[in-house]
Amino acid sequence: MHARGASLEVSSLKIPRIPRPEIGSISLSAIVALYLLLATNNSFWAHASVYFVHARTSLLAFAAALYLALFAILTPLSVKYLMKPALVILILVSATAAYFADTFGIIIDRDMIGNAAVTTQAEASHLLTFSLARHLLVYAVLPSILIVWVRVRHRRFLPKAAVNFAFVSVSLLVGAGLIYANFATVAYALREHTDLMKRFNPSGPLIATVRYGLSTYRERNLVVRPLGTDAHQGARVAAAGKPVVVVVVAGETARAMNFSLNGYERETNPELKALGVVNYRNTTSCGTATAVSLPCMFSVYPRSQYSDWKARSTENLVNVLTHAGVSVSWWDNNTGSKGIADLISFASQTGRKNSPLCNNGECLDEILLSDLDRKLGAAISNSVIVLHQLGSHGPSYYLRYPAAFRRFTPDCRTPELMRCSTAELVNAYDNTILYTDHILASVARLLEKHQDRIAGAMIYMSDHGESLGENGLYLHGAPYVIAPKEQTQVPFIAWFSEPYQAAMGVDAGCLAKDADKPKSHDNLFHTVLGMMDVETRVYNRDLDAFAACTRPANKEHQPAPGYHAAQNGEPESSAGGPQEARWAPGVL
Repeated sequence: MHARGASLEVSSLKIPRIPRPEIGSISLSAIVALYLLLATNNSFWAHASVYFVHARTSLLAFAAALYLALFAILTPLSVKYLMKPALVILILVSATAAYFADTFGIIIDRDMIGNAAVTTQAEASHLLTFSLARHLLVYAVLPSILIVWVRVRHRRFLPKAAVNFAFVSVSLLVGAGLIYANFATVAYALREHTDLMKRFNPSGPLIATVRYGLSTYRERNLVVRPLGTDAHQGARVAAAGKPVVVVVVAGETARAMNFSLNGYERETNPELKALGVVNYRNTTSCGTATAVSLPCMFSVYPRSQYSDWKARSTENLVNVLTHAGVSVSWWDNNTGSKGIADLISFASQTGRKNSPLCNNGECLDEILLSDLDRKLGAAISNSVIVLHQLGSHGPSYYLRYPAAFRRFTPDCRTPELMRCSTAELVNAYDNTILYTDHILASVARLLEKHQDRIAGAMIYMSDHGESLGENGLYLHGAPYVIAPKEQTQVPFIAWFSEPYQAAMGVDAGCLAKDADKPKSHDNLFHTVLGMMDVETRVYNRDLDAFAACTRPANKEHQPAPGYHAAQNGEPESSAGGPQEARWAPGVL
């Protein structure tokens, strides 16, 4: 009985309930605005303190105005059943963006949203780290739990609308007054440093997402305009006596300054050096992320005229080659061709199973070589083969090379770059360059192996570079206007077999002497057309990197004169309507 009574006594105990605190909707909006301003904008304030270094009073006024603007935006959201979900979403967005900005120094702009939208599961998994989870727990999950937990007092609709209107009006008026009183300084800082407001959370990533969504919506009914339909192969390639095969290697995240061919103190290009390749030491990219640079590389538009819309609405290099009767194929060991290869033969290597070169949806770049050997051995027609590398893609650099190329140690063995020293990070990255050196040299040797039956050449360009902690920046994707040279200076290398040089009139010695002249992604389109002796009105000899060192054929092709561009850079016909582009030397 005693035991039973004790049981009843225990079961009758009541656990005291913790009372849920109450807070007014205006007060909660004010607190969340302050939290977003201070807790999720470290990168923003770090840059603002530099940009306003000689105007601290203006910086304080700017900060107060931003707080009042945030408060004015959140207050209208303080509607029952809407307020809590809206605040939780804003905190999640801000905390996530803050992690990548604070950890890697990146800006979440439209291009970065585009990169995220097209990334693969394997690529994204390298960014889903314990550090990210811990950051989100502290800066997003816990504050969100508090918001969900508290009781929010709401007025009736009409009184609430009146009070909200009063608070919003006063906040905007005071904020505008602060900006007006410091207008010259604030306007100068924002005009000279256009990146600043892109860094502000949550508005920066939200605006970028909306811009990306609008551009995607705009492209729903996009019609691709033909380009180079007059293209045909010239007399030189017809007289070659054997198939002419050019391998275009589209590199990934390789920066020029870590190539020993460009003077880097470490020997990262021993195999290419031994082959005597042509190396251009001063080459700039079109963008700082694959989603921009890769389409731009294969586009007829130079960087000064390029836009994503133009690239998607106009055929590109591979299409012009196809019009000329060249067999074109794209082999991808990355995240796809970004629409470039939609109309040609495309093969992804990343889906291979049971290969020692592949793991978790990613493969080492050697996966491209065995098929290339077979392809070259069976070539019967003039061909261009595009190899899209995984290259040096971060942050998991250590997964981009096999153990045999782990030459520079200790190397960073984690995607959480902050846990590695600068030396370990550079060692891992340099190993990726050493492996790329091996891949490129292997491509050249395969072309040489089959030179008794083909006239082969290779051209290599990386899509963009990479930051390895310089000035607090990591990875890539910085807005081009503020991007450092680490992200915009890329390697550009070419190799020509003896049969190719003889058949196509290329003087490799002459090209080597030309190696210090500036080059860019603008050159790739016209250089590859020249390499295949494709004659078309869209070919611009001035942008063909090899033209000056190519001996003239008996009847050298002369591009059609006359090019008239609309003010927006779109090609126009003589009648003013959108037609196939007509390009002339020196215009682009």
